[in-house]
Amino acid sequence: MPATTVITTHLNADFDGFASAVAASLLYPGAVLVLPGSMERPLREFVRNFPDTHLPLKKFKEINPQEVRRLVVVDTCQRGRIGNLASLLDKDGVEVIIYDHHNPDEDDCIKAAPGKGFFSGAGANATFMTGLLREKGIPVSPRYATLFLIAIHEDTGSFTYSSTMPEDMEAGAWLLEQGADLEQVARVINSRITPEHVSLLNDLLETTAVYNIGGTEVAIAKTSSAGYVEDFSVLAHELMDIRHFPALFVIVLMADQVLIVGRSRTHKVDTGAILKALGGGGHAMAASATLKGVTLSEAENQLVARLENALGHEPRVKDIMSSPVIYAAPGAPLYEVHDTINRYGISGIPIVEHGRMVGLISRSTVEKAIYHGLARLPVDEYMSTDFHVVAPDAGVSEVQDVMVALNQRFVPVVDKGRLVGVVTRTDLLRMLSETPSRHIEPVEVKGRTRDISALLRQKLSPKVLEIFKTAGEVAARMNARVYVVGGFVRDLLLRVPNLDIDLVVEGDGIAFAREFARQFGARVKEHKKFQTAVVIFPHDFRVDSDMEPPFKVDVATARWEYYEYPAAMPTVALSSIKLDLFRRDFTINTLAVRLDPDGFGTLIDFFGGQRDIRDGIIRVLHSLSFIEDPTRVFRAVRFEQRYGFKIGKHTLNLIRNAVNLNIFKRLSGRRLERELRLILREQDPRPAIERCGELDILKFIHPELRLDEAQRRLIDATYDVLAWYRLLYRPEPVRQWMLYLLALLTGLDRDEYVQCIKRLGYSEAMRRILAGQLERGRKALSELEYDPEITPGRVCMLLKGIAMEICLHLMAVSQDKGHSTAGHWISRYITTLQDVKIEITGDDLLEMGIRPGPVYRKIFAEVLRAKLDGDVSNRDEELELAARIAGKGTVQK
Repeated sequence: MPATTVITTHLNADFDGFASAVAASLLYPGAVLVLPGSMERPLREFVRNFPDTHLPLKKFKEINPQEVRRLVVVDTCQRGRIGNLASLLDKDGVEVIIYDHHNPDEDDCIKAAPGKGFFSGAGANATFMTGLLREKGIPVSPRYATLFLIAIHEDTGSFTYSSTMPEDMEAGAWLLEQGADLEQVARVINSRITPEHVSLLNDLLETTAVYNIGGTEVAIAKTSSAGYVEDFSVLAHELMDIRHFPALFVIVLMADQVLIVGRSRTHKVDTGAILKALGGGGHAMAASATLKGVTLSEAENQLVARLENALGHEPRVKDIMSSPVIYAAPGAPLYEVHDTINRYGISGIPIVEHGRMVGLISRSTVEKAIYHGLARLPVDEYMSTDFHVVAPDAGVSEVQDVMVALNQRFVPVVDKGRLVGVVTRTDLLRMLSETPSRHIEPVEVKGRTRDISALLRQKLSPKVLEIFKTAGEVAARMNARVYVVGGFVRDLLLRVPNLDIDLVVEGDGIAFAREFARQFGARVKEHKKFQTAVVIFPHDFRVDSDMEPPFKVDVATARWEYYEYPAAMPTVALSSIKLDLFRRDFTINTLAVRLDPDGFGTLIDFFGGQRDIRDGIIRVLHSLSFIEDPTRVFRAVRFEQRYGFKIGKHTLNLIRNAVNLNIFKRLSGRRLERELRLILREQDPRPAIERCGELDILKFIHPELRLDEAQRRLIDATYDVLAWYRLLYRPEPVRQWMLYLLALLTGLDRDEYVQCIKRLGYSEAMRRILAGQLERGRKALSELEYDPEITPGRVCMLLKGIAMEICLHLMAVSQDKGHSTAGHWISRYITTLQDVKIEITGDDLLEMGIRPGPVYRKIFAEVLRAKLDGDVSNRDEELELAARIAGKGTVQK
């Protein structure tokens, strides 16, 4: 029978959409139901066990679009939400009918036939459809009544949402009269939480942040999952029940897409309108949106911007103030204050003593004083002590009043008596000219801070704890705040030893480094361009017995890096700790721990780093991460393989996109080599090398570089040879990275190889090892394998002077190719032959009357060779042989 009437609902159908479609099938006998996509899990299970096997369900491919004369759309009026069935909307002769309880939107609303667009304000669309069935006297079976009642309960939160209308409750009562099974309703409504949901719900509870936007509290919670989470929207309902928020948005990153689910109990927050702006839909009290190609942080930023657009808010002072504050001490001479004002291009400067503001002075006052010859007088003699301050939570209108009414050019921001920021006229004008999507901070944060001071005491040595406590005390005296950040914190949570300490200072990082170094008698290497420093401790300062001195600590000013073009070195500007952490490569490296005495041991997690460490996921913070710095691709591989993590699906797509864009071509060889060397230094770099091959990024080291089976065998052989060498406990250390590099580049021909090591920026001395000594070693390898008459002395002559890394590489090559003879000789050379020494010296040759010159080298070489071959065994025999050799050369009788 031709399907002339088709009924459909929205993508990812829920109970309300499906129940409305079933009700419509009673209004239009003979119609077929065609879902545009999948169903939510609870609905799918309900339908599977539904006692009525005659539901007229079909797939879109099972109908003939040419036969369709009527399209009935229920529980949505958005064209973009009905999938392939949208193609029927443009067909001539198809009557379009809409039944929906969402407000129609002119921009994306399906155009219904004249008089065929039916809209209701009910809390559930099933309520609307039930009312139509009642009006027309169409009987409803108990099983259909149960389905419709489940839908109404789901969409009204069991009649608790503020969107619930009297007609919803009337419809529920009528459906009970028709035989709806309340026990089955309860089973379905109460069985939606799975063990996976419980885990995610705990995560959402920990990460909830509450924003005050336009006077309305809006909660935002975030989580992530490696795969698709069915029926995720139920978590929004549960979280609303637990915390009773007026409005809530939950965000989850699932594989390569971000889902946002909104719920609201207040008419002030229309979740449907807010999420429609992000490509989603729904009604005022419940809506959702799916974003692709964005990170979790980017999705949150977009959501906050839409909330601000919709709700508006008066920014607080702390939203716009400049921090950290540039200030002067009361005793500073006026010429120093003038230099500071000019250096930073500011109109005035606060005067601070012991962290408290005692005055301020304007640029004009300083310049007038200097003009009158007062440059060397202290600033406190001319500073103004009559000034107004504001609190961080004050509205910006208060700042405007101070600036306009009191003619104060800049306004200090004071919190509990301490200066924490300043608002200038530039800050205020910038705020007034910006779009509404300004960054705002949450007024309540759950799970972003955590006390790990006990973990610090448990895992760190007394020396490291002393460093951290001293750093915090120094920063506090400077009215600054200092954090230990990045890989150290990551590895602390993973219980992995790491003494690579990075400190970030909210304040003047270089000034902090100088004072911090003074506490330990250390020296400072400054990098003023990047506002960073390295504190180098004395050689006798040991934090770990296995660490080679000197111990170093990196110090940076909290900064925001931006890239002028892809793959460029960053440009640096001052910022807060949150922006400093946001510039980092991956979420697992965005953790910070406060070291100041008031908050020592407080872990700060703005971007879900703890969650991704727990889940073993490598994620970037924003979608341009690899475009700005392609070396992060190699870092992603290194961390993934070191910790047994997985690169997140969206991050993996971004890597592939960067590879396709060939963005690596602008990367300098030295930066590329640095990241490659770090990979090759890993305890076992083989999985990382393999992963680089899978991602097709080896070609950026050299266009012809590929990972084939021959190279894989050689890399495995290199691993075995290195393990063998380490068991010898030889005094000569070997550069592991060099052995793996030699193995990796083996597939290149000579010219390609030379071109590659030049591109990687190696010094002339290193190129002599990597190229010259390698060439010599390869020639030696042939003789070692195929000369049956070769002697130990000849072996030593062939290999002497070749770097140990080249010898071990040759051993790996011989092992890979089955050259057992060559491998045997190289092994013998490394274990014994290279240690053989002759007893005669240059003084002995002088006593014999042999003048110094090239003949010395010849004598020593020949004597050593004879000793290795067993032709001489003691000093007298060595002297006798030396005399014979000298008789053929220049001898002084």
